[in-house]
Amino acid sequence: MPGYSTVLFDLDGTLIDSTELIMSSFRHTMRTHLDTIPSEAEWREGFGTPLRPQLARFARHAGEVDAMVETYRVYQRAHHDRLVTVFPGVPRVMAWLSERQVGVGIVTSKNRAGTLHGLRHCGLAEYFEVVVTADDVTRHKPDPAPVVEALARLDRAPGGAVFIGDSPFDCMAGRAAGVSTAAALWGPFARADLEAHQPDHWLERPEQILALSEHWARVPPEPAPAPSGP
Repeated sequence: MPGYSTVLFDLDGTLIDSTELIMSSFRHTMRTHLDTIPSEAEWREGFGTPLRPQLARFARHAGEVDAMVETYRVYQRAHHDRLVTVFPGVPRVMAWLSERQVGVGIVTSKNRAGTLHGLRHCGLAEYFEVVVTADDVTRHKPDPAPVVEALARLDRAPGGAVFIGDSPFDCMAGRAAGVSTAAALWGPFARADLEAHQPDHWLERPEQILALSEHWARVPPEPAPAPSGP
């Protein structure tokens, strides 16, 4: 058994089901600015990356990107609570990890305001010691920077950590950061989309997170290495 003492989670598609909100916001933004809806498959391919570069791929000129971001976010705020739910099983998993004092954190490409609102709306905010969002780093998934930042804030080493996410970008970021990776198959990506990235664990439902290691409570946290002196 791996015996992870640190668990990092992606947010959308992993802890909360926001796919319909994301797709509805995309359709509304495209209709508003382009009078047409481009391929939804192309938009889905970008799940897990920050909003601005996703929209920039569709903008007709650089000046249009800011307006598209604003349209998207206004629509998303208006419809968030109606369309977003927590995935079944996730609250039980989070309570279990909390009881065993496992270090947990969020690593998401969403902005901080949207992330915190989503966690509060789904009743998950109390469980996370660390939340790393697109606003907290300059490099984003698939770059390992946000995973490394979460580990630093938790004061944990990568060797005892696993990053659970639903997208190829989560797998790539986790692997590059030196942590184990687990693919959440209840999100919008199919197993075929993730196989090339060779996650260490495949999870078909949230409850399987508990089976990654039954002896989490007996595994002491592994601290991050102390910085070397001169």
